[in-house]
Amino acid sequence: MAEHYDALETRTQEAREAAWTQALPTQIAHAQAHAPALATSLAGVVAREVNSLAALAQLPVVRKQELLELQKASRANGGDVFGGFSALGYGAHMPRVFASPGLIYEPEGTQRDYWRMARAIFAAGFRSGELIHNSFSYHFTPAGSMMETGAHALGCTVFAGGTGQTEQQVGAMAELQPAGYIGTPSFLKIIIEKAADMGVALPSVRKALLSGEAFPPSLRDWLAERGVQGYQCYATADVGLIAYETAAREGLVLDEGVIVEIVRPGTGDPVAVGEVGEVVVTSLNPAYPLIRFGTGDLSAVLPGACPSGRTNTRIRGWMGRADQTTKIRGMFVHPKQVADIVRRFPEVLRARLVVSGAMAQDEMTLKVESASASEGLSARISEAIRDVTKLRGTVELAKPGSLPNDGKVIEDARSYQ
Repeated sequence: MAEHYDALETRTQEAREAAWTQALPTQIAHAQAHAPALATSLAGVVAREVNSLAALAQLPVVRKQELLELQKASRANGGDVFGGFSALGYGAHMPRVFASPGLIYEPEGTQRDYWRMARAIFAAGFRSGELIHNSFSYHFTPAGSMMETGAHALGCTVFAGGTGQTEQQVGAMAELQPAGYIGTPSFLKIIIEKAADMGVALPSVRKALLSGEAFPPSLRDWLAERGVQGYQCYATADVGLIAYETAAREGLVLDEGVIVEIVRPGTGDPVAVGEVGEVVVTSLNPAYPLIRFGTGDLSAVLPGACPSGRTNTRIRGWMGRADQTTKIRGMFVHPKQVADIVRRFPEVLRARLVVSGAMAQDEMTLKVESASASEGLSARISEAIRDVTKLRGTVELAKPGSLPNDGKVIEDARSYQ
């Protein structure tokens, strides 16, 4: 069985950086000519001079929140829904449009394996000719399509399971006998537990590619005890695959289609190897040519090469959010959403959203300070949480001044052990 998806994974780092040096000036010039928002952020930049990683590091970072605000402003004025970041327009070259929380709209182009997920699917052990059970959502967010197009590029057949309907998912797995599962780790755990409750064996499901939320070692071991080898990947709706896990299980190897920097949060300055910072990605995708895109995610570079033989840089994986935005049950929750909830209730003075839980079982509690809580306040706040975040959460009432005065709006208290 082949150990690597292609020769790009094992080229020398010097060869990789030489390819980037050649590609960067073309991508910068393309972005300036075809993506108006990037033409503005890169105004005055001479594309041919951006021919090294050092030169790239001098360009401004466009952060996710800025992309969101530019999209919103453009839509409010009847302009481009993508805020000037897409090099494509509606039509045959853009078969689908997706939306991620915000709402941020993302185009999907026609390139084979547009989101570049085949590499991660291969590293998780899937091979051409196999059936994959895909339980990522197929509506609104691009996750389902990201994985399906990658699986097709690898030569696999896909069952479009989507989300929910746990008993039907178990039944389909039992009858179709897929080689493995793609989706969130928490939903795979739910499916396996439901199958056990139903007395249904799932002997064919022996591997999984997992994403969308934290995949702690405790859940990895839980799956392995039940015969499923789970591997994680790190991807976003904006740039597609960023990094993926290998059989070595020593960090995540960066994808070959992006240039990744780790910068000091709030700046564009790269940090030293091993130092935690914000993940900044430059996409080499001509359809959506994001240049120094600040994801808001935290990670750190791991020193040395991957024992799997892949030579690209490794990162530690997702380590939280630089801006306190937190992923809960596969959905991003922003500090602004907490503020939107608080504004609905004059009795609430301050609030702090605490995310807890272990083994991918996220629990969300909104702690609110109130001097005079009216009858039914907790229930009404719970409804507002569901309305604003699309997630269920509990409410804890607290006395004024009892919450920590540390500036945190969202506290991630989950266990990742």
